[in-house]
Amino acid sequence: MKFFENYKKQILTVLAVVLVAASILTAGRTGNANFLESTLGFVITPLQKVTTNVSSFFGDKFSNIKNEKDLEKENEELKAEIERLERENKRLSLMDEENKKLSSLLEISQKYAAYDTTASQIIAKDPGNWYNIFVIDKGTKEGLSANMVLTAEGGLVGKITESGYTYSKGMSILDSRSSVSAMSVRTGDLGIVKGDYTLMNDGLCKMEYIDSDAEIMEGDEIITSHLSDIFPPGISIGTVKEIKTDSNGLTKYAIIEPHVDFKHLDTVLVISESGEMEETAKKASDNEEVSN
Repeated sequence: MKFFENYKKQILTVLAVVLVAASILTAGRTGNANFLESTLGFVITPLQKVTTNVSSFFGDKFSNIKNEKDLEKENEELKAEIERLERENKRLSLMDEENKKLSSLLEISQKYAAYDTTASQIIAKDPGNWYNIFVIDKGTKEGLSANMVLTAEGGLVGKITESGYTYSKGMSILDSRSSVSAMSVRTGDLGIVKGDYTLMNDGLCKMEYIDSDAEIMEGDEIITSHLSDIFPPGISIGTVKEIKTDSNGLTKYAIIEPHVDFKHLDTVLVISESGEMEETAKKASDNEEVSN
């Protein structure tokens, strides 16, 4: 062993020469090997076997490493494709939801063909879960003005309280300052639907000044009445959730659950008297030209 360590380089050189010589001697030969070739073969074969195994081992290793890198690359590409498809799916879902909302607004506008209507997006609101005060993205430029009616999928939202050139502020029926003349579809009993600060936290409002003899009851449909000077009659407001008697014993009031989802409101339809929007838009345009 010590001898091999001392002369390792020389021994390996001789073996290399012997392997080369054997390759030259045996190249192109056919038939049985002679004594020299057999002797060389006896020595060389184990070495060739070792070198072949080593070459095969490292070849497999390099192949495995390449395959792993290819798999990693393919995996990353698949991940990127999945993320792209998920984004596309979300985009299509949002578009589908938006189309449903617009279709709903179109149905509402068709019910009020005698009125001017325009769809608008809510762009801001007061803090809190419920849309009692909010801002929409259209104003006098598009013909909007104060006291125009706001509706959405389900029914009545409220009204515009103020309009700027490119925006308008809206107040919903949940707000304590809101007041809408209303009636029961089933019985015709009248009352005033008003917002209530306490009830607003639960997304509810109340119908006040109901006659004590009124036959209104839980589950009744409440709509805007013909007595309103702002709201067109027949717009759905909500359903009676509970009936209570006032402390004076002369009148009753009802807790109303609105049909509009005020917690997720994002689009409204503005309704006004025919020609009113056009007139407002013309005035706004004239004022803008004067100011410029």
